[in-house]
Amino acid sequence: MKIVLNHLARMEGHANLVVDAVDGAIKECRLDVVESPRFFEEILKGRHYSDVAPIAARICGVCSVSHTLASLAATEHALGVAVSDQTRGLRQLLSHGENMQSHLLHLFFMAAPDYLGVSSLTELARDRRELVSRALRLKKTANDLVRVVGGRAVHPVTTCVGGFSVLPGAAELQEVRRNLVAALADLEETVALFADFDLLWMGRETEYICLRTEQAYPGLDGDLFSSEGVSCPVARFQTMISEYHQPHSNAKFARATRENFMVGPLARYKNAGEHLSSMAKKVAEALGLKRTSVNPFEANYARLVEVVHYLESSVHLIDDLLLKGLKLESVWVPPVAGKGVAAVEAPRGLLFHSYAYDENGRIESADCVIPTAQNLGNIEADLHHLAPSLLHLPRAEMTRHLEMLVRAYDPCISCSTHLMKVDFV
Repeated sequence: MKIVLNHLARMEGHANLVVDAVDGAIKECRLDVVESPRFFEEILKGRHYSDVAPIAARICGVCSVSHTLASLAATEHALGVAVSDQTRGLRQLLSHGENMQSHLLHLFFMAAPDYLGVSSLTELARDRRELVSRALRLKKTANDLVRVVGGRAVHPVTTCVGGFSVLPGAAELQEVRRNLVAALADLEETVALFADFDLLWMGRETEYICLRTEQAYPGLDGDLFSSEGVSCPVARFQTMISEYHQPHSNAKFARATRENFMVGPLARYKNAGEHLSSMAKKVAEALGLKRTSVNPFEANYARLVEVVHYLESSVHLIDDLLLKGLKLESVWVPPVAGKGVAAVEAPRGLLFHSYAYDENGRIESADCVIPTAQNLGNIEADLHHLAPSLLHLPRAEMTRHLEMLVRAYDPCISCSTHLMKVDFV
């Protein structure tokens, strides 16, 4: 039996899935990333530091905040800029908002249809109108948080090297806080919805990598940490994570201690779940999600747990910022030559930006390592593991299960095809 899916639905970008089984054994199983390379690193060359983050944000329309924050932090590392506690708090709010945006989009519009027996959530707009309305309300709440802090819901415009050019108003933040608290009722219903889903099960040991500190859930700070017991500073990430090419992919793959590894919500939950908010821990318990999980399908449970964590943490961050009072800060930065590396936890996992600047503050070289590219090897390994157990199923059912596994990673394919090395001979 050979299954060839020339377009995987309900995920960002274009990828094909090929599974070839002969006499009950898997002969070939691969994920073809066919999205065209986009060469953002080349576009950044020669750009002044003040232009770099706004350009980097355009790498992705889903994770524009994460690319912005990673870009700013890498530039600040290169230029020797230290930011204030206020800036760190506002950037953390932005990150929380985007992670909620992305997770809610995936949970309701990408993943839920598989368990509700429909091809799209819009099919339920008439028969289960409240479910669709709940999804839209929650998504709007997350959008509003990013809009108020970042200036708009996608591609923030208020952030800059050293801080913020425009601060959110106290009244706007208070309104966002009220909406976040009001959203808890919708989240409670969402937890009940996902708890009733008959989640697929598979178990495969792998390596899990994320940022980690001793104080907080992974976000914008910390060292790299692997479930294999290995850690290193972000500035030396290339000693821990190496990229490589596969002939069937326009995106690079990656390996670390093992041949493949996972980044993203399940990796963060397994490596640092003790730092979740109190409500998020209760949701994990209600869903039956354990930190010993080796089931990639449970990444959707981890996403929902994280939404609760980000919401609760955002309320506390807003309270802290309002209590201290927001003050516009000077953000002028003199250009200097230097190199900088930064990592943030994007919705799909670790995102790295690495820059070298000349003495005029212009980019000499840039490297971006994307979460989906890091996950690709693990996705293929999971497909190899799952496919043999599905061979007894009808072709359509086997295909559905394989698609669900790929979607469990919420891959961002366009984002992953960042730069290919071309050799001319």
